[in-house]
Amino acid sequence: MYLITVFGNLLIILAAISDSPLHTPMYFFLANLSLVDICFTSTTVPKMLWNIQTQSKFITYAGCLSQMYFFLLCVELDDFLLSAMAYDRFVAICHPLHYTVIMNPQLCGLLFLVSWLSVVSLFYCTGLGVHLSSAATQSSHSGAIASVMYIVVTPMRNPFIYSLRNRDIKRALKRIAGIPVT
Repeated sequence: MYLITVFGNLLIILAAISDSPLHTPMYFFLANLSLVDICFTSTTVPKMLWNIQTQSKFITYAGCLSQMYFFLLCVELDDFLLSAMAYDRFVAICHPLHYTVIMNPQLCGLLFLVSWLSVVSLFYCTGLGVHLSSAATQSSHSGAIASVMYIVVTPMRNPFIYSLRNRDIKRALKRIAGIPVT
């Protein structure tokens, strides 16, 4: 599942970067969401796989803190990028004639920057407290199942939900693979 997550999200990034018809705000945000999903999954899954392989539950204090920091950073960034994507779709649907004027490259860059800055500013106040309080109240078995679903399954499904069902992405992937596009 980890390899599918990384490979699927890398395909979305490659398609959005290499195919000029996909150089639009929607695909800019999708490519960034894919990058964040790769980072999100990669903060915990490799260590988890190593622990399963060695049958160890050991992690250093510094390793735990850094893993938690990057995990929460990616979670918050994911949320803000989804908000930016929702705004992009709102403008496209409600103001289609003004879309290119409203969603210009400067606004896309600003939304992306605000997403990053908001994550950094909110991270220390909310994410840490929520993570620590929820870890103390859940059983380890149900917490492990919920963690795997949240950490692995959701980022694995995002390329399929947001992109691979999309006609433009399919066309771009065919071009990348050298398959004639009809």
